[in-house]
Amino acid sequence: MVEESVVKSKEILYRGKLLDELKALDIRECAKYLPSRSRRTVLRNFQKIEKFVKRCNESISQKKKIRTHLRDIVIVPHMVGMQIAVHNGKQFVDVIISHKMIGHRLGEFALTRAKVQHGAPGIGATKSSASAQKK
Repeated sequence: MVEESVVKSKEILYRGKLLDELKALDIRECAKYLPSRSRRTVLRNFQKIEKFVKRCNESISQKKKIRTHLRDIVIVPHMVGMQIAVHNGKQFVDVIISHKMIGHRLGEFALTRAKVQHGAPGIGATKSSASAQKK
């Protein structure tokens, strides 16, 4: 007898709740499952977050790219799977929201400082370059 292997899709849990269950809840009810600082931020600014999520859903239905300067928005379960372009001060950085990002802020994933890449040292940078200049 050949056993049929049934592949189960991995259920995504966040603090003991399925992601689909959290998406079905209101944003204020989802806040109960967030860490304390994120929870307080969401409860104080839930209208701003609801407005942002609503705007994101509308732009997805119109197949527009979501671009925002709102780096302080807390990521809620309703945003999982969205691709949002977050401004880093110079340009928009594409951020794909995953379930591991819930409770964090959008700005954490669009870094504002780039890695420094040094070029070759200039004349006068070291003692050896000063002697090379005299010749």
